[in-house]
Amino acid sequence: MSRVTLTQIEEALRKYVPERAIPYCIEWISENKISLKITRSRNSKYGDYRPPQDGHGHRISINHDLNPYAFLITFIHEVAHLNQWKIRKRITVPHGKEWKNEYKKLMMPILREHIFPPDIVKALNDYMQNPAATSCTDHHLLRTLRNYDKPEDRWLTLEEIETGARFKIRTGRVFIKQHQLRKNFCCIEVKSKSIYFINPVTEVMPL
Repeated sequence: MSRVTLTQIEEALRKYVPERAIPYCIEWISENKISLKITRSRNSKYGDYRPPQDGHGHRISINHDLNPYAFLITFIHEVAHLNQWKIRKRITVPHGKEWKNEYKKLMMPILREHIFPPDIVKALNDYMQNPAATSCTDHHLLRTLRNYDKPEDRWLTLEEIETGARFKIRTGRVFIKQHQLRKNFCCIEVKSKSIYFINPVTEVMPL
């Protein structure tokens, strides 16, 4: 990559990740020739990795509305998938032992840089004992990260609204909140009348 391109990448990253994390992100992007796409909100995932295919190189997409700490954690999650793919040239178990080892290996130097606030570090250390398919499924980490959303970007979570309330998620779909089963809430989609089980920390807007 040319110097100009790296400068452009650096300037673009300033909008999305903490300043001290930029050199790490640039190194991963340039070393692997990653095509990084900032995409619309997706309730089911924060990011996505696609391996080289049909003339495309490594591709990572990340939701546009994540705060800098959530964006960085998601990017590291997807780079770990990339590294796992480089080892096997295929992803055998998406979030198996190999991926977990790669995730921890990428995260450790970031943690040593004191990039994250203490409460996120604590939540991350707990999460890293057994990293899951997505940080969305770790309720403690997700709640901690939400504390750093901008006030104007902060929606409520499903667990914060009343049973029977009508709400929409970021994709625009409208539901009615019902009872809780184990961790997730039973919700009825208004349009289809179908039943869905939704994560309690899913961001919602009451209607």
